[in-house]
Amino acid sequence: MEAGAPLTAFFVWSFLDNFEWNEGFGRRFGLVWVDFSTQQRVIKDSGLWLRERLRARSRGM
Repeated sequence: MEAGAPLTAFFVWSFLDNFEWNEGFGRRFGLVWVDFSTQQRVIKDSGLWLRERLRARSRGM
């Protein structure tokens, strides 16, 4: 980005996703919580934290 590469999206993945897949629907990990009955998505505190870090970074802070 600093060299001028366009960034239009950011995909977050980590090795913790592997643990979530192993747990099935029992435990929830990740940045967004999904209500399976309505498919409504709610950003978790960790997602809000990451959003603020990315915004600050994009502003050069």
